[in-house]
Amino acid sequence: MKKIAVIDYGMSNLHSVIKAFQKVTDKNYKLYIANSSKDLDSASIIILPGQGAAGSCMDKLDDNYPDLKNHIFNKPFMGICLGFQILFNESSEDGGVKCLSIIDGKVKDFRGNIKAKMKVPHMGWNRVKQSDKNHLWNNIKDETFFYFVHSYYGKANLKENECSVSSYEINFTSSVIKDNIFACQFHPEKSSNNGLQLISNFISWANYQL
Repeated sequence: MKKIAVIDYGMSNLHSVIKAFQKVTDKNYKLYIANSSKDLDSASIIILPGQGAAGSCMDKLDDNYPDLKNHIFNKPFMGICLGFQILFNESSEDGGVKCLSIIDGKVKDFRGNIKAKMKVPHMGWNRVKQSDKNHLWNNIKDETFFYFVHSYYGKANLKENECSVSSYEINFTSSVIKDNIFACQFHPEKSSNNGLQLISNFISWANYQL
C-alpha cells in the first residue's frame, strides 16, 4: 500500500486537500496527517498544503520537520499555495523570510507591483497557461481556470522549473516542476473537475518516481 502524508503545520486546509485526494485514489493508497518528520519516514508521497504567513510557516517546519528538505528531494512531493511559495529562495512576506531554496527565485508582494485599483489578495478563478507540456497536464486544456487565493506571488528564475504561468496584471509563476517535485500557487482541491484531474495526474506521475 502506498502512503500519502499530508503535512500539518497548523495553518493549512488539511481536510479539503485530503478529501480531494481521496476522490482520485483507491484502496491501494492510504492518506494520513503528518505531525513530525518521523511521520514522513514511511510516506510514499508527501503533500504540503498551505494557508497563512511564510515566517510562521517556516518556523513551524523548522521546529517539527527539521529534515523536510531531505524528504522532499527523495520522495514525490506536491506543494499547494504557501506550500508552493516556501520552495523558493526567499519571500518578502513578514519583512523577508529565508525559505527552502529548492526553486531558484523569489516570492514578492502584489502590493506595490500592481496598480492600486487591483484587489489584494488575488482571489478567484484565473487562467493557467501551461509552460511545459507534460503528464501533469494530461486531459487539462491549456489556459484552463483554476482557483487562487494569495497576496504574494512567486517568480522562478529558471524556465525549466516553470510549469505554468498566470497573470494578475503582471505575469507570475503559477506552478513549478523539478525532478520529483511539483507545486502550484492555485488550489487544485478547490478547482472542481480540472483540479481533481490535476491531482489524479500528479498521483500517476508520482508513481513513475517511486
